[in-house]
Amino acid sequence: MRRPAALPVLCVLTATLALASCAGGTSSGGSTPGATTADGEATSGTLASPSGTDAAYAPFEADNCGTTVTREDAPERIVTVKSAMTDLVLALGVGDRLVGTAYQDGTPDPADPITSGEVATGTAQDSAAILAAVPALGDRMPAREAVLSVEPDLVLAGWESTFAADAAGERSSYADLGITTFVAPSACTQAPYTPDPLTWDDVFGEVEQVGALLGRTSEADALVDRLDADLASVEQDVQADDAGAEPSDGPTALWWSSGTDTPFVGAGAGAPQLVMETAGLLNVAVDLPGGWGPYSWEASAAADPDVIVLVDSVWNSAEKKKAFLAENPVTSAMTAVQQQRYLVVPFAATEAGVRNVEAVTTLHEQLTALDTQPQQG
Repeated sequence: MRRPAALPVLCVLTATLALASCAGGTSSGGSTPGATTADGEATSGTLASPSGTDAAYAPFEADNCGTTVTREDAPERIVTVKSAMTDLVLALGVGDRLVGTAYQDGTPDPADPITSGEVATGTAQDSAAILAAVPALGDRMPAREAVLSVEPDLVLAGWESTFAADAAGERSSYADLGITTFVAPSACTQAPYTPDPLTWDDVFGEVEQVGALLGRTSEADALVDRLDADLASVEQDVQADDAGAEPSDGPTALWWSSGTDTPFVGAGAGAPQLVMETAGLLNVAVDLPGGWGPYSWEASAAADPDVIVLVDSVWNSAEKKKAFLAENPVTSAMTAVQQQRYLVVPFAATEAGVRNVEAVTTLHEQLTALDTQPQQG
């Protein structure tokens, strides 16, 4: 079984408390909207929260993108910026601690055992109901005033640029107010913190580290175990389909995230590359540095990939992307465009997080379906 590489987290307790605290805590608290048991039975009335306040919180310390983050108690008022961070909070069963979200692209499927928290806690929560009750602080990057208006004690950001002065405000300004800030380690932009390339150990290690920060270590362990098992299963399916083929013989792919004049595509070191590689796809833009980067339609047409991966978002849907490709004189002649060989992934599953394994699975399933259909053209 693949286990996450250790990230720089220090669990500091006396010897008598170390084992109990580092194993995760028990909890109690308020009601949780839309909760069901692992057997699918709906809960009723005002019940103990699946998160609440941990009985024994292991003091947390980590070097986060070059900023030292410490906490002595579990955060209870969380703001998330980017869907991947929101999904992780929900998956760890602490959606009731959310007091604000921003840069959210839709909501996860309430029936998903990962993001509903069922895998981590044994109790499924209605993620749609939870998020409907949480203030949206901005469609994109929130203003610092909007974040502070909900009085958080922790701001979890999916991008390091969240904490720019012209975005949500610098990290030091939050520290001055006693508010913890934390950036997804996969999103650190400076060496030596940037994963290059991103690996599954990095993805799973991030789950473990945020779990420790939130006082949900045992829940994070359960979540990683399930993600690891699901990953092993889809890797086995991909290998079975590619049996006898050389790695260099796989289908080529262009991952188009955004942009029209200049396409912003999945590059060679981030989540898009990791997901495509695991799904058996060869990235035509693999030589681009970083996780994403600017490309050109001329280079895309010259590469003429076998498939095009379209990132589907509220503000730039896959259908809009298909229409653009068909109408653009440079891209309309591409084989994948003429034959409608498109693979679609939801925006929230395209950044490092608990939905990356889901992205691999859906890409593999769609590619298999394409390969069993007669070609158009």
